[in-house]
Amino acid sequence: MSYQVLARKYRPQKFSEVIGQEHVTRTLKNAIDQGRTAHGYIFSGHRGIGKTTIARILAMALNCRSSDKPVTEPCGVCESCTEIRAGNSVDVIEIDAATNRGIDEIRELREAARYRPARDRFKIYILDEAHQITDAAFNALLKTLEEPPAHVVFMLATTQPEDIPQTIRSRCQHFSFRAVRFEDILGQLRDLAAREKIEADEDALALLAEAGDGSMRDALSILDQAIACCGGRLTAEVVRQLVGAAPSGVLENVMQAVAQGSSEQVLKLVDELITEGHSPTHFARQLVRFLRNAMVAKVAGAESPLLQISADERSRVARVAELFSEEDLARHLQIMLRTHGELGYRQEQRFHLELGLLKLTHAQKLLPLEQLLSEAAGASGTSRPAGKPSVVPEIRKPEPVASRPNYVSPFAADSARKSKLSAEASPAMTARGAPVMASTPVVMGAAAPAAAVEPVAIASEKQIPVNTDNLREAVLAALAHAGQRMLAAMLEVGEWQVNGNEVVIKVAASAPVIDMSLSSDAKRLIMATASGVLGKPVKLNIVPGGVAQTPAASRPASNGGGRTRVEQDPIVQRMKEKFGAEIRTVIDYREKR
Repeated sequence: MSYQVLARKYRPQKFSEVIGQEHVTRTLKNAIDQGRTAHGYIFSGHRGIGKTTIARILAMALNCRSSDKPVTEPCGVCESCTEIRAGNSVDVIEIDAATNRGIDEIRELREAARYRPARDRFKIYILDEAHQITDAAFNALLKTLEEPPAHVVFMLATTQPEDIPQTIRSRCQHFSFRAVRFEDILGQLRDLAAREKIEADEDALALLAEAGDGSMRDALSILDQAIACCGGRLTAEVVRQLVGAAPSGVLENVMQAVAQGSSEQVLKLVDELITEGHSPTHFARQLVRFLRNAMVAKVAGAESPLLQISADERSRVARVAELFSEEDLARHLQIMLRTHGELGYRQEQRFHLELGLLKLTHAQKLLPLEQLLSEAAGASGTSRPAGKPSVVPEIRKPEPVASRPNYVSPFAADSARKSKLSAEASPAMTARGAPVMASTPVVMGAAAPAAAVEPVAIASEKQIPVNTDNLREAVLAALAHAGQRMLAAMLEVGEWQVNGNEVVIKVAASAPVIDMSLSSDAKRLIMATASGVLGKPVKLNIVPGGVAQTPAASRPASNGGGRTRVEQDPIVQRMKEKFGAEIRTVIDYREKR
């Protein structure tokens, strides 16, 4: 008797024996139990995950002679089940659609479908690789699928359901099969090794399950090959050689060399692999999977169920994840994905692999643009904690007033001059009658707490005319200094009014946009600046419904036109110093509204 490979020897014969497709088997069993079976099915999904197997089990369940009606689990011993399992049933016809794909073959099938089954309840057609059928052939089958005889059931198995015409898919029940999970494949391999009386290391079985890549059939085929290679005991080293995987730990060594910026060590490791006969394409694919797992370990932890790998591999990716940031790992994965894609159609694959790995090494030395902009913003007065990555410059909260030297905001000082207020004036009375010393510091800056801000002393109770232009300029300058440029742009084109002790700004924006843009820190900063300019405590009320005014950039201003303002911007100056850049065109998008 000839040897039967494991994939055929242990092929499931009942719905309960199918692994990883519970959502399909449960639905089919319920449909049979309720008498709601369809006349057409499409089974789609990855190779080797049970599409044709479930089609055969469904055929056995519909035609099983152990009962006078279809059963949820075929008996497997009756004449009908035995013939279907052997593939020689008269009423269950399996067709390879890859070779029988033309209109003539489908016409013959359509004519044969008119006749009743010879013995069983249903005449069942299983079309494997159904996406290979031509459009003309599908059109010839269309009418039969739409109004089939009561005794006919069609089952189409395919790996590319998108190639089946929509007119066919709409007339069938479509079941999308899932790739089998790593743990399910590992458990099945462990069980089959015990049945075959094969001693297997856990790491060896894990390598087989990983090599299966979601396909139970692929994993069993490699297991067959491994048993033939080493006999009664499977080791990780033997399996690694069979699947062409890199030696254990070499991927971790490569990434450690990348983290250290050692281009020489990276090239040495690649040379050792190529000398031993490893494929550059296969190694690149391994490294892509390794980097993906390292990124998942960085984001979700080494024990995350998203990692479909062995315990030993979890430890390695966890160690590598500690060496890099999430952004670095994402960048490395992108580089290796591009490298792996290029190896498929490039000559001199070794050179392209080495180039890709050197890109990983040099990527460690690149200064992110976000960090450069952040440093430029820091040089202009906006700082962030050292060593903390940030996409945008971060505004540091001010220190308590007691721990800082007396500091009078230049905006407040300028407003005091315009309002003819003297910082050297004698103690005056506030609106509530409480004396305030003129030497009390006025704290201005990014996100200053309201409690730390006190209004500038005023000289008298006399009401001073309000210049909203001065107020607008002072507030916008304070916001720009604090990094609140978006909020400043929105307020710049608003309608400004001062009603008693309240500053009202009407902006051409909706309430949700205002709420999103106006943080509590920004509100306190605006109130503090406005209080300093007006010389009295004021409240702030920003409301929608205003008509967009002409931006200050379009009005005559002391700071010059758009180009002048751009040239004076500290971040632009920093970029010019760093890269030797020059300003060619200045476009103010606010003027285009």
